[in-house]
Amino acid sequence: MGNSPSTLPPASQPGSALQLCLNDVFAASAGDVAYPQDVFYQLANVKVYNQHIPITPAAVTRPTTSAEVAAVVQCAVASAVKVQARSGGHSYGNYGIGGEDNAVVVDMVNFQQFTMDNSTWQATIGSGTLLADVTTRLHNAGGRAIAHGTCPQVGIGGHATIGGLGPVSRQWGAALDHILEAEVVLANGTIARASATENTDILFAIKGAAASFGIVTEFVVKTHPEPPSILRYSYTLELGKHADMASTFATWQSIVADPALDRKLATEVVVFELGMIISGTYFGTREEYEALNFEQRLAQNATVSVVVLNDWLGAVGNWAETEALKLVGGISGAFYSKSLTFKPDTLIPANGIQDLFNYFDTADKGTLIWFAIFDVEGGAVNDVPQDATAYAHRDALFYMQTYAVRLGTLSNATTAFVTGMSDIITDAMPGVDFGAYAGYVDPQLTDGPMEYWGTNLPRLQKIKAAIDPGDVFHNPQSVSPVA
Repeated sequence: MGNSPSTLPPASQPGSALQLCLNDVFAASAGDVAYPQDVFYQLANVKVYNQHIPITPAAVTRPTTSAEVAAVVQCAVASAVKVQARSGGHSYGNYGIGGEDNAVVVDMVNFQQFTMDNSTWQATIGSGTLLADVTTRLHNAGGRAIAHGTCPQVGIGGHATIGGLGPVSRQWGAALDHILEAEVVLANGTIARASATENTDILFAIKGAAASFGIVTEFVVKTHPEPPSILRYSYTLELGKHADMASTFATWQSIVADPALDRKLATEVVVFELGMIISGTYFGTREEYEALNFEQRLAQNATVSVVVLNDWLGAVGNWAETEALKLVGGISGAFYSKSLTFKPDTLIPANGIQDLFNYFDTADKGTLIWFAIFDVEGGAVNDVPQDATAYAHRDALFYMQTYAVRLGTLSNATTAFVTGMSDIITDAMPGVDFGAYAGYVDPQLTDGPMEYWGTNLPRLQKIKAAIDPGDVFHNPQSVSPVA
């Protein structure tokens, strides 16, 4: 980082064709552009989220209109430079800034448009809008909501085009299942509308793999009335051996594997240095929650908290207070993350669970900030056919997301610890094809595209060949064009 002009690639040099072209685009614009030679470029413009993967883009642009986005893409193509959009800058692999050096970043921060059609309750949302603002604007426009994740600093442009899973997804589906229409800037510099009746292949691709196909400038989404009754619960085990908590996790897994599990129940397990927390949201009354007998079925001494929340905004704000998000949230640092997908017929066997929880006690971690998070999905997410959108894991019951964080340099011991968590599970389940969630970027995957998009990858490759044969929208694990 801090490259001098003499060491930069040709397109990043002062006075290059790329810089002259971009300067012309923004000469009379409210947007702007920054280059590696600018003071505080990395800190103020690049803003790397995962400091384990340092990146120096050829330029960071902040357009204000779709036409300017198209012009930026045309400048990059003319200089043979790759392009990636950033809607929040919160990618585990820094893919919002290309995932590698010398790409042009299109920061969508200025795309904050919002309208609500009160006859259809369809909302138009700019792709630079952070989830916290999406929630507030929908609420203020008539008490409406969509399904999305729990981190308020994430931008909807990336979130809703990877999957967008969250506590209410078991009832409403993923965030991408709410997309009815989108405006997309393509690799040839044209602006297209994609919907169920227009550019249907593009709509298919952006609902799960948009970073490989174009830059979404706005979404039209269906919305729901905010849930009328919300309850937040937690079941905390602390200051004991992780090995002794394995049986409680096994019980949790058996509960969530029930096909009749109430879709109003969202639940996750977070294992961390001090213990384990089973928590979540129930979208119903306290009486309905108590009728599930959920805590009693876990059958181990724990600190139990059940809170009835007064409103939807309070519930969404409460989600950001999980142990993991309180520690990492929107703060940049050096970290490594992996994920595994589990289906109803690929549950973790008893020996795998015990081995994993023994590992939590005995492994050399290299850090005190680490998590293994198990998030239940299923429900409405599973109702959508596998080939209806690019999102590939329609049969997922829950995900395991593991990561470890350090301020400064990530040690080999820490990355090995994260890898080891996945290895213990895969060793206990030979022959299982797990797959990974594209939102939990793992640069070390042998074949990321296949892990992320599975059986949908061949169709995505053909669409890529048709609309981006030059692979303009590229990152290290993006879809490649195949004729």
